[in-house]
Amino acid sequence: MRFQRRNREEVSVNLTPLIDVVFLLLIFFMVSTTFTKETHLEIDLPETSAEPVSQDLPKAIEIIIDEEGQYSVNGLPLINTQEKTLRQAMLKLIVDDKKPPLVITADAKTPHQSVVTAMDVSGRLGFEKLSITTKQAVE
Repeated sequence: MRFQRRNREEVSVNLTPLIDVVFLLLIFFMVSTTFTKETHLEIDLPETSAEPVSQDLPKAIEIIIDEEGQYSVNGLPLINTQEKTLRQAMLKLIVDDKKPPLVITADAKTPHQSVVTAMDVSGRLGFEKLSITTKQAVE
């Protein structure tokens, strides 16, 4: 008895719909991802046991001081740590002689002199609203 062989059809998978779905997922994740503001300085804030006070500060000037005492004013790093350089950077941000609130964010390991210098410069420029950034202690 002779059996006839069946012609086998070549099995193939159409990858086009799969590729379309992958591209759609890629676009979805790119659009839904939130981007964070990156800074050049890594700061480890000092801790406090007080509850945080929520304040709506209108366009505050932020001075960031890293653990080596390097200054950054509103995200722009300064070329050195001299008092007059910090003063010039702050003067550029004052508009119409109105002194906005000032926020000093210093690393927990920052030399105390760097923070005092920032406070001294801001006091000489006439800033009255000064805040120092801390983080709440983890208990």
